[in-house]
Amino acid sequence: MTITSQAVFSQRAAFYTTSAAHTDKNVLNRVAELALPQPQHVVLDVATGTGHTAFALAPFVREVIAIDITIEMLSEGRRLKTERGVANVEFRLADVHELPFDDRSFDIVTCRRAAHHFVNIEKSLDEMKRVLAYGGCLVIDDRSVPEDDFVDATMNRLDWLHDESHVRQYRSSDWERKLIDAGFTIEMIEPYTRHRPLSSLTDNVDPKKVAEIRSIIAALYESQRAAMNVVERDREIYTNHWYVIIAAKKG
Repeated sequence: MTITSQAVFSQRAAFYTTSAAHTDKNVLNRVAELALPQPQHVVLDVATGTGHTAFALAPFVREVIAIDITIEMLSEGRRLKTERGVANVEFRLADVHELPFDDRSFDIVTCRRAAHHFVNIEKSLDEMKRVLAYGGCLVIDDRSVPEDDFVDATMNRLDWLHDESHVRQYRSSDWERKLIDAGFTIEMIEPYTRHRPLSSLTDNVDPKKVAEIRSIIAALYESQRAAMNVVERDREIYTNHWYVIIAAKKG
């Protein structure tokens, strides 16, 4: 991730602790389920934020190393660790593009709601594969886009306006190609959607960018609104947000 990411997320650490999107128990449970955790396993949780995925896996494994590039996120994660009495999660400062771990150090690598911020997704995947044991499991959960050029371009623009550290959210087909190119065997690719209020893109955002977000939505043709499932309910605009969960193995 970039310096911009650190600047953005240093201001959002407390928000990530309570964010509905990041504390979604159904998704966290699905990530833990797909990781196939065993009591002897050591897990690396990449771009952990305040540790939600690390805490979800902790009861099932020997140890979780949770890394992030943002000191404030790690501090919030350590506070939650103490508050919850979790003994087997360790928070460390590290960047996915240059992981400070030996080859084949982990049985499981997880990465949730973060890959769309990685400035070099190919290098990130290479690094996650390098530190994963043979036969080990990689589980990625991230924002995504459907196989539709207009929706792809529009959602990526909206997300960049929401957060300038956004790089790209990928289609399921993009993920499949990138993981195969990186040498992973794909076990499962599971797209899903959430219908979310426009405020999820505009809250705490610069007013000029908020105006552009609203302008983009207002200018949609009827067919485009249908493609993005834009509706107004209780005086609030809602649109689809796309996600994907992926399970893959090394070797």
